[in-house]
Amino acid sequence: MNGHGYSDSYWMLAHFGVWQLAIFFVFWWLIFGWPVAKILRRMGFSGFWVLLCFVPLGNIIGLWVMATTRWPRVDRD
Repeated sequence: MNGHGYSDSYWMLAHFGVWQLAIFFVFWWLIFGWPVAKILRRMGFSGFWVLLCFVPLGNIIGLWVMATTRWPRVDRD
């Protein structure tokens, strides 16, 4: 215990430096963000909707919005 009621393993990313965290987030973006942005653009939406993927509960809300709205790409065809 460190005196705060949490074990040292509770904060897993606390031991990483700034560069390690930056590399982690770039890797995370390449694995998840880039493909989702490409899919969103093919659907006719802005690629910035991908930011909802990284927000807790925002991704679920984004999926519901995508499922219930008219897709701009489908309306054009």
